[in-house]
Amino acid sequence: MTSSEPILRIENLSVALPDGLDRSHAVRDLSLDVHRRQIVCVVGESGSGKSVTASAVMRLLPEKVLRISGGAIRLEGEDIATASTARICALRGSRMAMIFQEPLTALNPVMRIGDQVAEVLRIHRPDMAAAAVEARVLDLMGDVHLPDTAALARVYPHQISGGQRQRVMIAMALALEPALIIADEPTTALDVTTQAQILRLFRELLTKHDSGVLMITHDFGVVADVADHVVVMRHGEVVERGAPDQVLKAPAHPYTRALIDAVPRFRYRAPPPPRPEPILAVEDLNLTYRNTSFLGRKRETRALDTVSFTLSAGETLGIVGESGSGKTSLAKTLLRFETPDSGRILFKGSDVAAWTGRALRDFRRHIQMVFQDPYKSLNPRRRVGQSLVEGPVQHGASMADATARARELMELVGLGRDVLDRFPHEFSGGQRQRICIARALAMEPSIIVADEAVSALDVSVQAQVLRLFGDLQRRLGFAMIFVTHDLRVASNICDRIAVMKRGRIVELGPAQSVFEAPQDAYTRELIAAVPGGVFEARQAV
Repeated sequence: MTSSEPILRIENLSVALPDGLDRSHAVRDLSLDVHRRQIVCVVGESGSGKSVTASAVMRLLPEKVLRISGGAIRLEGEDIATASTARICALRGSRMAMIFQEPLTALNPVMRIGDQVAEVLRIHRPDMAAAAVEARVLDLMGDVHLPDTAALARVYPHQISGGQRQRVMIAMALALEPALIIADEPTTALDVTTQAQILRLFRELLTKHDSGVLMITHDFGVVADVADHVVVMRHGEVVERGAPDQVLKAPAHPYTRALIDAVPRFRYRAPPPPRPEPILAVEDLNLTYRNTSFLGRKRETRALDTVSFTLSAGETLGIVGESGSGKTSLAKTLLRFETPDSGRILFKGSDVAAWTGRALRDFRRHIQMVFQDPYKSLNPRRRVGQSLVEGPVQHGASMADATARARELMELVGLGRDVLDRFPHEFSGGQRQRICIARALAMEPSIIVADEAVSALDVSVQAQVLRLFGDLQRRLGFAMIFVTHDLRVASNICDRIAVMKRGRIVELGPAQSVFEAPQDAYTRELIAAVPGGVFEARQAV
């Protein structure tokens, strides 16, 4: 292969779907090239065919469900679409490697980090001496800027942060210096500062390792930061392609324009009217996690450190910060899934911090949670209607009244009254999150806690759910605590922002003031790390 030829050339690739579905192909007539030191971003919503394309290149398609029905996939000139299984196994890791979206799922939970990186070398380079393998592992971990590599090599995946786990995945992918790296949504689950670090790392490693990257993403902010070439897919077909500036600033296809318009910008709600007495007041809340390792070592982690704030009826308070800042710990403590060490949680003037039994059960009628992953939040064996009526019935409502309320809520969240007999897998991700919102509203709560409730959604679906939250709040008047690592999303829906770092609130104020004139250096770091400067036009709504 000459230097001018692409590392990866996909020619008219088609991947067939089983009979009986609404379309015949997951991918149809796709063509693209990836050259050395180039990042090609494939963009689209769920179901667009982008992840199927990545799996087809790695030959990881479930063959009983999806099959390559046409076209060629050439890796350094070799057609791998028709290669034998043995040949593909030899190429994986050595000439092409994949970085998956969720590193905690992709890594083996019972193997130490260093052993997992070393495994790639031991399989493909069995003649490599043990000392050389160990040295190479430490070099790779250093290349991806992991700290204290010798110590980190001895820990397990659950003992390190999400960003560090993703760096381990990148180190494994680079172990044999493959020509092609496929990154499938590698930064979706990461907070903004870690995401920025990982994106910089990709660009740095391209130069050092002379590889090419095929990056799958739904985030045009990521595209704006790293892409050399952009391919936009919809329903399995390419609808637009070109240089990032061309696609981002002058998109030709209506679908591309719709995706770009859905990217969250810094926008702000109109200043709220004066609020009555707070419905929730948190005073000097402290929480420490204590555990003992299997070697008997005791460990303490300060999750919440003298946290204080108020929340008024109808108000939305955003809680933002990096992973490990205490956002989710705060949410869990407010619902009393965790018992604080000290401090007060005043709900309508009563301190619920130490409540137990029936009193705590009754309190939870008034504060409900919407979780990050709607699929995991719903019981896959229960019909949607059963999930919606369960809470009200347990708290004394009749089945008839609870069912009537469930139908009203389904209509309120835009799904219609006739869906209660369907199962969660029969809905899209955005529809499942609407169901989870309806389930929270079934209890007619005064407060909803939304913990990363839109981070797993495509940008267009995310925009729909954010509008739904705002519309429902105006109609029903509940207060909301909105936990997110995406500052742009927070600006769209929150009246005030609390910025958390290492368990403490380091800045608290109106959303526009916090984002336009941040007082704390950490807040400024978070804002500077937001991807996609091309989208950062700030405006009030």
